[in-house]
Amino acid sequence: MKWNKGAKEGIVVAGGQGGGDSLTQLHYPNGLFVDTLGTLYVTEYGNSRVMRWTQGDKKQGTVIVGGNGQGAEANQFHYPVDLSFDRHGNLYVVDRNNHRVQRFSIE
Repeated sequence: MKWNKGAKEGIVVAGGQGGGDSLTQLHYPNGLFVDTLGTLYVTEYGNSRVMRWTQGDKKQGTVIVGGNGQGAEANQFHYPVDLSFDRHGNLYVVDRNNHRVQRFSIE
């Protein structure tokens, strides 16, 4: 949910369609990052993926990393719980149950 200053009601900006694995659903979202352009990034440990919603696409997100089932391979997670970006645009994902942080180059 997004709450504008002074608002009495929030705005759903991602998910809100019940739990699931479609591009309009989230299943145990955990970490969150919003960049300077208003793009929203969410780690989702229920689907082992990181999703992205751009300003113009409020209903359907995009899987940017993960989403390949739970596991320990390079593009798999086992409970991703948080994320961050460095100044070069690299994405870092905290992969809790694999006891690691993975780095990805995102376009």
